[in-house]
Formats: sequence, C-alpha cells, structure tokens
Amino acid sequence: MRWASLPVLKFLLAIVGLLIFVAASRADDPLKLDPQQPYSAERINPVAYDVEFLVTVTAPYKTKKLRVWLPIPPSDRGQELQSSELSTFPDVVKPQIADEPLFGNRFAYFEFANPQGAQVIRHKFRIRSWELRWQLDSARVRSVKQWPKSFAPYQRSESQAIVTDSRFDKLLTEIVPQRHGPLQDLDSVMTWVDGHFAYDHVKASLKASSVHGLEQQRGHCSDYHGFCAAMGRLLGQPTRVTYGINAFPKSSPSHCKLEAFLPPFGWVSFDVSETQKLSQLIRSNPDLSDTRRAELLTAARRRLVSGFRDNTWFVQTRGTDYELVPKASARVPVVRTIYAEADGQPLPEPDPANGDQAKFAWMTAHRFEPDHVVKYPFSDLESLRDWSDRR
Repeated sequence: MRWASLPVLKFLLAIVGLLIFVAASRADDPLKLDPQQPYSAERINPVAYDVEFLVTVTAPYKTKKLRVWLPIPPSDRGQELQSSELSTFPDVVKPQIADEPLFGNRFAYFEFANPQGAQVIRHKFRIRSWELRWQLDSARVRSVKQWPKSFAPYQRSESQAIVTDSRFDKLLTEIVPQRHGPLQDLDSVMTWVDGHFAYDHVKASLKASSVHGLEQQRGHCSDYHGFCAAMGRLLGQPTRVTYGINAFPKSSPSHCKLEAFLPPFGWVSFDVSETQKLSQLIRSNPDLSDTRRAELLTAARRRLVSGFRDNTWFVQTRGTDYELVPKASARVPVVRTIYAEADGQPLPEPDPANGDQAKFAWMTAHRFEPDHVVKYPFSDLESLRDWSDRR
C-alpha cells in the first residue's frame, strides 16, 4: 500500500509545486499591474462638502489674452463629485472641459479676451470624501523586477519636479544601506525626512521639487513629498504627488500627499509633512505624560506607515510635469489650485501663508460646509485611538 501510494503522492506534490509557481509568476506578471487600479483601501467615515470656490485673477494692464486652467476634482473610490457649477464675473466666459492625456487630470479652461480689471471664476460643487485606510502589511507587499510601460510617467528621473541624480543615489545608500522590502525601505526614507526636514512657508518651491527638498531640506508639503517620490523611484517603486484641497478654513487650501504603488495594495497615500506637524504637536503638549506622549508618537507613525488618507481632504490633480489642454506655454510641474497665463506668460503662484509675500496676481476664496462636524485628524489626538490600541 505504501509503495502503491507513492506515485499519487508525487503527483500531488507536482500539482502543489505547479500552483506555487503559477502564483509566484502572477505576483510579478506585469499584465496584472495597472496604474489605473482603484484604491484598495477600506472606506469609512464619509463626509459630504458643499464647496464654494472662487479665484480672482488680475492680469497685467493691457493684457490681450488671459488664460486660466481650473482643476475639476475626479470621482474615484476615495471621493465622489456629486454636482458642479462653473461661472465667471464680470465677463461671461463658457469654459472648455478636457482631460490632459498623461494622468487624466480634468480641467476647466477659461479664455478672457482683453480683460478689464480682475476676473472672478466661481466653482460651486458638492463632493463626498471618505477616510481611506490601507492597513499595509510589509510581508504582503511584493517587489516587482520589471514594471509595465504604463508606469513610466511615475518612474521618470528627469522632470520639472521629481528629479533623481547621483546626489540622491548617494544619500539613498546612507538612508537605506541594505534593502529590506518596498514598504520598509520607503518607511526609512519617510523617517529620515521627518528627522531632517523643516516646514517653511518662506523657503518653499511650490512645485514638488525634489531638488529643492534635497538642497534646502525645508519647504512645503510638496517639497517633502517630491523628495520622497524621487527616493521612492530610486527604490524601484512608482510614485506620484497628488494635489488637493483641505476642506476647512485656512489661508491656502491646497495640500498634497505622496502616493506609492505597492502591489498588491496598489496606490497608497502617505502624508509625511502633516504627520511631522502632528508629532511636533504631541511633543510640545505639556498636558501629556511621558508614557502617553510616547504612545501617541508611536500611533502617529503607525498610521503613516499603514497608509492613511483623511476625509478632510479631496484630490484635484495627480502627477507632475504634464501638458495642459489646450496647451499652455510650457508643461506645468504641478497645479495646486489653478494655472494662469497672461499673453503667454505664467502668472506667479501665490502663497498667502508666506508672511513675506503681499502681492498676488491671483487669489482664492473658499467656503466648505460639511454635512456633519468632522475633526482634522492631523491635529486631533483622539483620531490616533485606533492606532494606539494596536500591538
């Protein structure tokens, strides 16, 4: 009986081996990797916002043609654009709606002929946003030897924004001297940034410049995340900067996040700069005991590394360095709230949070009305409860 069953046992072992081989082959099969893959995160705590967003653009005197591109928030698994209404004042201009071809960002394009004084663009819309939780497990994140060509825009080493050169290579060997896995290595980069970068409203590129981040080690969210995106690409992970809007009162509503494609989870969102601010808030809170402070700092780090996107933010554009439709005078590094040109010359980006800046070519006004009270999780310590309880 024992010898009679041996061929059967060999056959079963062969089948098991074949299944393991097929599973492993599929894990690295480029045909199974798609940058259009929907977010795989758990969706919780939806909030609907009624938004009134106004942009006042003042072109130079005697401008013949003022051109403005206003991003339209997309609908995806993290958010749903439920209504949208566009208007202008005092000139009445009907916009052209189109998607740029590289990343699929949608823009409303306005063209004002011989504008007299400021022009106001008004966008009233309703958007529903979810909190996204990926619950990343480093043991499940797979390495990919060769990515499909569709990921090329997220792996570029030379652009207006995300650049990788020999300086980045050298620094990466210091930050990650030995590879441990896609998530662990990206975590090492984010931890290094948290310990070395300083948030600065004055010395900021406003362009997701990885070079600015490397050379200055300070700036806005885009400098943090442009730098992390560059290092992530050197680690072999497709990355992108996603720009969106914080749906609560602040001087400048724009804010960006880092996203990395980590199979099988797909695109995962990380907010390095806001987590750093939250950690600083925890450290400076005199009402916390040393034990509680350590618990909260650990929870903030866990939330960052597990993949998290708040429901007080919605995305408007994804990616860097692309052509607008219709074409502008040059490719844009990023679009934060709008992009505008007067007779082919880009109008300067405003930063109302910069105390040294008092003159603006354009400015936004905004109002957000949520359907229920919601707290900003990067200033609300209670929002860390779920991550504090984990062991």
